[in-house]
Amino acid sequence: MTLNIHDFFEENFPWLIEVRRHIHKYPELSWQEYETTLYIQDKLHEIGLTDITKPLDTGVVALINPHLASNGCIALRADIDALPILEKRAHSYTSQNRGVMHACGHDVHTTCLLGAAKFLFANKDNIKHCIKLIFQPSEEKQPSGAQAMINAGVLDNPKVTKIFGLHVTPELQVGKLGFRKGAFMASADEIYITIQGKGGHAASPHLCIDPVSIGVQIYQALQLLVSRFTNPTTPTVISISSFQAGSGATNIIPNEAKLTGTLRTFDENHRKFLLQSIHELSNNIAKSYGAKVEVNIPDGIPFVYNDEALTQACFDVATEFVSSENTLWMPIRMGAEDFSYYGHHTSAVFFRLGTGNTDKNTEIPVHNENFDIDENALKIGAGFLSLLGLKG
Repeated sequence: MTLNIHDFFEENFPWLIEVRRHIHKYPELSWQEYETTLYIQDKLHEIGLTDITKPLDTGVVALINPHLASNGCIALRADIDALPILEKRAHSYTSQNRGVMHACGHDVHTTCLLGAAKFLFANKDNIKHCIKLIFQPSEEKQPSGAQAMINAGVLDNPKVTKIFGLHVTPELQVGKLGFRKGAFMASADEIYITIQGKGGHAASPHLCIDPVSIGVQIYQALQLLVSRFTNPTTPTVISISSFQAGSGATNIIPNEAKLTGTLRTFDENHRKFLLQSIHELSNNIAKSYGAKVEVNIPDGIPFVYNDEALTQACFDVATEFVSSENTLWMPIRMGAEDFSYYGHHTSAVFFRLGTGNTDKNTEIPVHNENFDIDENALKIGAGFLSLLGLKG
């Protein structure tokens, strides 16, 4: 070994900070990560890797020891896209792309994976298997970058036998790692319902087909799907997050109403039932009042499933790496992550990296205009990914 992992990342901490701040300073939205892709390629070349490909227009895949793939191929994944958020926090690395911000920590994920690449390549002669580094576009937006990468063959040639990914977690203090066996994060489907009625004067509702009242009934029926048709052991949410109708005039019944929302659950059969039920309920209610309805639910993201035995093994390794006091079991989360696609094809573990520090005001949630991290987390994230690459 060149150095033990902790010593290596103490020595390379300034490099990690430089990389993370560059990526944070120049964020790019989903499917637009062209400069980020070039930067990752440059850093991989700088490290010494040569087996580097670009399966899609953005995103990068690199291999270490591809000639040892017959001994197994361990994949490490990071997402590289940013969010359409105007950063409010002022520092030397504040986003220079106005209205775009790494508010979900993907700059951290990418930096940690580049750090792991640096360590693993330096020690490749002591590694007896293949390692695949996946820098994935478009985690934040559909169509999913994970699904697109899988469709492009990222889990094949060589075939991935295990895959690991991480996510920043500001509610966990820096230095801590969080795990969960089995179902960890929910599936996510976007719901778009458009009701076409017949508008007219509000004083004559009998001459109209009121899409507002129909929309209210559809909303209530969807809530009953959860409360009356969901097993209590399967956490499920149907949230309608917007209801748009009318011009604001008090005396006009509009022609149209629109509802949008999300479905979250942890069981694929139940998810299928609910998706079908949303279509049927909406159509039946609208039809009963003489209205037309269009229900659009694009293909969403499945739930994150962590292989139980592999997760336990990771937990045990983490207790040695950051101590048992800093290694935690975590509750399920209703948030979604497209890392889920990988776990439905091969053994996978998605874990949480603590980035919170009260003194540095880094406990602000993700997807917030003031989000930031304690950069000491970079050493933990890069180090633990390196350890997973070594041990598998």
